[in-house]
Amino acid sequence: MTEQDFILKSYNSNIESGSVKWESPSNIALVKYWGKKDHQIPENPSISFTLSDCKTITEITFTKRDPSAVLKVTPSFDFDVYFEGKKNEAFKPKIQTFFERIETYMPFLRDYHFKIETSNTFPHSSGIASSASGMSAIALCLMSIERLLSTDVISTERSMSDEKSHFNQKASFLARLGSGSACRSIEGELVVWGKNESIAESSDLYGVKFEGDVHSNFNNYQDTILLVDKGEKQVSSTVGHQLMYGHPFAQERFKQAHENLAQLKTILASGDLDEFIKIVENEALTLHAMMMTSMPYFILMKPNTLEIINKIWAYREKTDSKVCFTLDAGANVHVLYPQKEQDSVLEFIKNELIRYCQNEHYICDQIGKGALQINS
Repeated sequence: MTEQDFILKSYNSNIESGSVKWESPSNIALVKYWGKKDHQIPENPSISFTLSDCKTITEITFTKRDPSAVLKVTPSFDFDVYFEGKKNEAFKPKIQTFFERIETYMPFLRDYHFKIETSNTFPHSSGIASSASGMSAIALCLMSIERLLSTDVISTERSMSDEKSHFNQKASFLARLGSGSACRSIEGELVVWGKNESIAESSDLYGVKFEGDVHSNFNNYQDTILLVDKGEKQVSSTVGHQLMYGHPFAQERFKQAHENLAQLKTILASGDLDEFIKIVENEALTLHAMMMTSMPYFILMKPNTLEIINKIWAYREKTDSKVCFTLDAGANVHVLYPQKEQDSVLEFIKNELIRYCQNEHYICDQIGKGALQINS
């Protein structure tokens, strides 16, 4: 697929109004994406677990605009955003930029007023990737609107599965233009984004469902998120990605990510949890090492982040548990573990780790199946 394949060629702009609603999950990368080229193209491939319960629920109501008003309104896109029931102006610039990026592929955006109502099942600014769930939910709503408006004739030779595949690919493609990691939130349980020789269908343009063999050890894998710091990050991910330009270790890092993804494909098939732990924890620490060695340099981990990591290592050494950690670009810790260890690991978390969380807050989640349309 190329960018040209995602351009909507014809649509019925006479449809007056409608409403669509989707829920889309966050995701947690196992091999990390850090560094991007122009147009939200990743410098290296990544693979993520799609989460189940940490998700964004978004409804978009669209209403036909008066054609004479379209030329007079500035900016040219007409939309309002409501977050958890309240009008939110702070989110508008990011969505404005998103609409500008995707207009070529969705030319009907100027024809309608959009009321975007969104909410999260997790605390905003909690360190969970809300941009991934949020932008993917918007992209999916827009795809459903496109489906309602489209006048493209679907060939009888084109199966329902092919149509669903195109829908998901374009949704992921659009979501990427809003937030890179959002392209990994459309499907589940594992999603790859970025071209890699070991994954035949992988692409820089959109995320693809991992179709390799996955051992039963990874069924219903658990992710408990320890909220060490619920404040806004000192440095945005956008700035962090930009600091990879000219980074002295960037090229080696990109090479490492390719190699780790290829190794992880084998590990997922074999079910080797010890090797899984090595790759996942190394990726998390490498991500933060790149931040600490950029110019300017910065540290997003907090003292309690390190306390938790050391506690996990000590617990694993003592009990031979297969629990491990990963980190996003922030202070909070994702504790990953097999479902069969759920009771023992949660007891460990409650007894030893929640004291390091802000207000002792943590969120229990697990690997999920991807986004879901709530109404037609």
